[in-house]
Amino acid sequence: FDIVPPILNRGIQPATFPKALLVLIIFLTSIVYFLSLKIPWKKEKKLPKQFFITLYNFILFIIIAKTLDFLLAISVLSFLVSYFWGERRIIYLLLVSILFPIIVFVLFETILGLRFPPGIITNIYYN
Repeated sequence: FDIVPPILNRGIQPATFPKALLVLIIFLTSIVYFLSLKIPWKKEKKLPKQFFITLYNFILFIIIAKTLDFLLAISVLSFLVSYFWGERRIIYLLLVSILFPIIVFVLFETILGLRFPPGIITNIYYN
């Protein structure tokens, strides 16, 4: 472009990313729905134990994120989900619970320009 349009000059707005993500989720969900019409899933009588454990982990995530820190909640969630889904090697559990939240934080902070909500760990970084 000789002249950059104003919409491109501003960069990605904070409200744009969640909307784009929502459109992607709706699109992918509709694909799964239409595929399931052609090839029905076999019905299970009982949900596996991991489902309920993961559900409880997400409830714990919400509690930690609201009361303590969002970054800490991501770390705890990634550790617990990895553990209860079968990963038992402590080195990998620690790597996932440390590196994944850092990558998410850097992605949101630098690329998207969004700040995490205040909390124990994020207040140390922001102050």
